[in-house]
Amino acid sequence: MYIYKAAVIGAGTMGAQIAQVISYSGLPVVLKDVSQESVDKGLATIRKIYQSRVDKGKMTAADMQQKLALVTGATNYDEFKDVDLVIEAVFEDVKVKQKVFQELEAVLPESAILATNTSALSISAIGSAVKRPEKLVGLHFFNPAHVMKLVEVIPGLATSSETIDDTVAFAESLRKIPVRVQECAGFLVNRLLLPYLNEAALALQDGAASMKEIDQALTSAGMPMGPFTLLDMIGIDVSQKVAHILHDAYGPRMTAAEILDELVKRKRLGQKVGKGFYMEGEDAELPALLAQIQKVRGTKPLKFTPERLILPLINEAVICLQEGVATPTDIDIAMVAGMGFPQDKGGPLHLADAIGIDVVTAELTRLSRELGPRFWPAPMLKRMVAANYLGVKTKKGFFTY
Repeated sequence: MYIYKAAVIGAGTMGAQIAQVISYSGLPVVLKDVSQESVDKGLATIRKIYQSRVDKGKMTAADMQQKLALVTGATNYDEFKDVDLVIEAVFEDVKVKQKVFQELEAVLPESAILATNTSALSISAIGSAVKRPEKLVGLHFFNPAHVMKLVEVIPGLATSSETIDDTVAFAESLRKIPVRVQECAGFLVNRLLLPYLNEAALALQDGAASMKEIDQALTSAGMPMGPFTLLDMIGIDVSQKVAHILHDAYGPRMTAAEILDELVKRKRLGQKVGKGFYMEGEDAELPALLAQIQKVRGTKPLKFTPERLILPLINEAVICLQEGVATPTDIDIAMVAGMGFPQDKGGPLHLADAIGIDVVTAELTRLSRELGPRFWPAPMLKRMVAANYLGVKTKKGFFTY
């Protein structure tokens, strides 16, 4: 199905960015929110993105006006009668999203695709409230949507193959890189990213290293930014919520670090409020909080290495592969394009092949003895070692060489 007109529900930061991406591809798009004030803020965000392109000489002022003319602001559904695809980008709550889609079903053509930009909620659960669940699909953009190339396409239990194919084609028409992901809590990127970020928080709690030391170690290892800088950028509250969703789905190996809950209680939510893990000026609160957690936990810190964060990410990638969440190639593409995993390392599975599957398995086993069962190696790793699929050195691992 060709998409002639699209719509976005929710004119917040992500919704506005998604609408800008759609208009930039040349498609007309309706940006809807509940109040005119919210719609105006969303339209201002879109104008700001385009103005930045003009200021950098990437487009002319006339081109900007042509693109802006493709965006219509709305506080009702009058403009939705001929919309072919709508993307919902409202508050991360299943019931709120279900209500939005029920309203949309009443006004959209029967052929229209219902896409949700949820980052972690169940597509099937959202789809259970609509009459046409075969038309509902996850289409997860990454922040900032006008910069990040990756989008995850996630079918629910009832999503039709036609809907999936049409959504992938739509994402490609936006010049994005769509990766098909089987439905699971956290989908792919967040499911791999959160163990990495959570382990950074646990290492800090343990007193293994300071925030700056951990951030520096990971940027030196090739990451575009340190885990605490990234946590502050994402939002501590957002990361904490996803961490608890993953713990609920996958159990003890995803237990959220206490420091995340404590920072949220103290409204230290990251860059958006001016303080999170980092803050300007003297910070007496965080060291005292860490000392309190260490006293309760009674931990004995190990010497910190970047592998403590990277190996759980690799291990979760292997578990995703075991479960058929995505292909090895798509897992690596998603992590490079969606997380900023070092491009020269090729992604977590290419990195595992380069390190050696036997070495990865042995190191995870050692860490599981020293730090707990969350590091227990995925069964697939042990099977690969037994079969001499050790990666680059045997010319066969997750990939062939």
